[in-house]
Amino acid sequence: MRQGSDLLDMNERSLAQQQAVRRATFSPSETKTLRPFSIWEMSQFMFGVPADTLRKKLSETPNLPQGSVEDDGRQRWFSLEEINELRRRLKFKGKRLTPERPPGRAIRIAVSNFKGGVGKSVVAQHMANAAALDGYRVLMIDFDPQATMTHAMGLVEVREETTVWGIMCRDLCREADRIAASYDNPDQCPYPSSDELPADVQSIGAQRFQDFIQPTCWPTIDIIPSCANAAFVEFASAQYRALHKAWSFFGCVARYLDELPDDQYDFIFFDCPPAIGYQSLNAAFAADILYIPSGPGYWEYDSTTSFLGQLGDALEDISSGFQKIAMEAGIALPKRFLDIRILMTRFEANNPLHAAMLEAFRNVFDDDVCDHPIEMTRAVEQSGRFQRSIYEQDYRDMTRETWKRARMSFDQAYDELKATALKSWKANAIVREAKR
Repeated sequence: MRQGSDLLDMNERSLAQQQAVRRATFSPSETKTLRPFSIWEMSQFMFGVPADTLRKKLSETPNLPQGSVEDDGRQRWFSLEEINELRRRLKFKGKRLTPERPPGRAIRIAVSNFKGGVGKSVVAQHMANAAALDGYRVLMIDFDPQATMTHAMGLVEVREETTVWGIMCRDLCREADRIAASYDNPDQCPYPSSDELPADVQSIGAQRFQDFIQPTCWPTIDIIPSCANAAFVEFASAQYRALHKAWSFFGCVARYLDELPDDQYDFIFFDCPPAIGYQSLNAAFAADILYIPSGPGYWEYDSTTSFLGQLGDALEDISSGFQKIAMEAGIALPKRFLDIRILMTRFEANNPLHAAMLEAFRNVFDDDVCDHPIEMTRAVEQSGRFQRSIYEQDYRDMTRETWKRARMSFDQAYDELKATALKSWKANAIVREAKR
């Protein structure tokens, strides 16, 4: 017979193995570091200028970052900080290298589907890395208790109060006090104020909004992490709802993100759990754009269909059942996304079954299906094995063409995401300006 203690024992052994993998994968101090980038990469994938033109510009302007020369004595390598300084200071044919950034707050993109293994974390990580290499500032939010994204970004020790659970606790305290203050006589409020909530909720409720944000090895990517202990957030949230029935539990993360300065980030990516629950609903209500990854098989199609129905039902249920609570909290219902996109992952271009499945998706979902699927290559497989995205892998560790093919697949997907984001971003900015 087996019981919970057996599961805990298995967990302890697995955690020990995780630590061994991280020691082998990252540096001896278990801190993940970001590799430098060559002039070839910068010219071909970032700046869009010939490598010789870039070398000439650097030679003519010695006060620009010059990178460092490695053992071969020829190729120069640059850190992302140096690359971003070059973006700010260089022009080619009068054109700046900084990316387009519409006014207003960051655009928020939820990567979600409750089918496991379809590549939610892979897509979220690679799109965040691509945006950072494009010159944008990125915040990632890991909603998934499996914490795949958190580990991939190099965080090992995470305190549960700094996760989305902590954000929800803090929100409950703030909303409890707001609701109590809305009564002329607070004693007549039928709901508890923050000082009547459990002590652990109160202590987390005192945190500042910046306390949840952690740096990563990428200088322009921060993360609100997750951890295995955060799995109980679904149970805790149900308890909190029972404590305070006027709490708009689905608006916690949206309210939190509204506190951030508009110019702190450009993109915010959500890595969502494989379930419809309190965390995934918070991600949906905070998101501007919903990105739905799906593999190229029938079961992935079947699961994606179920996900669309169940998430749609959940949003409709909230719109009809929580209208008064939402209105008092300043939440507009029904929830509206600026766009919804379906992205095929693990795609093999030479596989006729995959091609047929992509065509089937397009027949059903029309233009909502992204034009560029994520191809499955050896380099993509290695990204999971070594906990490094394609962008973090050094092309010298494999054949350059293998690395280049994988990178171009993700670059095409990112370019499409960026175009979708900029279109929605501008439209949203116009709407906000009109409301003023």
